[in-house]
Amino acid sequence: MQFASLGSGSRGNGTLLRAGDVCILIDCGFTTRQLERRLAAAGLGLDDLTAVLVTHEHSDHANGVGPLARRTGVAVHATLGTWRGMGAVPGPGDAVIAADQPFRLGPVEVAPITVPHDAREPVQFRFRHGGRSVGVLTDLGHPTAHVAEQFRGCDALLLEFNHDPELLRCGRYPEPLKRRVGGRFGHLANGQSAELLAALEPERLQVLVAGHLSEQNNTPEHARTALEAALEGLNAHRHLATQDAFSGWFAVE
Repeated sequence: MQFASLGSGSRGNGTLLRAGDVCILIDCGFTTRQLERRLAAAGLGLDDLTAVLVTHEHSDHANGVGPLARRTGVAVHATLGTWRGMGAVPGPGDAVIAADQPFRLGPVEVAPITVPHDAREPVQFRFRHGGRSVGVLTDLGHPTAHVAEQFRGCDALLLEFNHDPELLRCGRYPEPLKRRVGGRFGHLANGQSAELLAALEPERLQVLVAGHLSEQNNTPEHARTALEAALEGLNAHRHLATQDAFSGWFAVE
């Protein structure tokens, strides 16, 4: 398998996973034109996409899904709550998926995993193929035992390192938004991410990508400090995903 970030943050998210002839896009918070430009950086076009998986209906993850599907006809997979949150109805080629019920896309097993986030029926995903697994885990307010169990032992992981609590507290966000981001159904703070990572058998990791960093309430230095503490002594490749740049492809062997 290979995976890559097309961009990660509050202005738009998209992650690619590729195995054999299957190319999966997880979330699309970009316009179709922006997506085309980002896919080109990955050596791909719109027609290369096999399916789009939607984690939840928030605009930075779902705004581009409808326009993409209408233009290309690519199959969209989302929970019933996410379909309703998007205000959309599945078409003939689309799918309503169930949280914690794995399904297959070609040779890839896809596990949608329930997470605590302030959306209708949010999930994140773990992918298995060829004896290896890749996790995509962002947009959760706190690490649950269920999340830890389901993502334990990944060979590669894109994990949210959203904010530093002190930067959030002193930042420019309105107080209700601060409470939402820092709450139990918001986003992971750097320290929470590091604690979760330490519980996921990180010695198996080949690649760790830190994603969904807040541009206002975090810095790469804050995130990297927490990440390095959790991975001390381990050889996993580290990468901090950014909002505007393609990460490059990461191979999982």
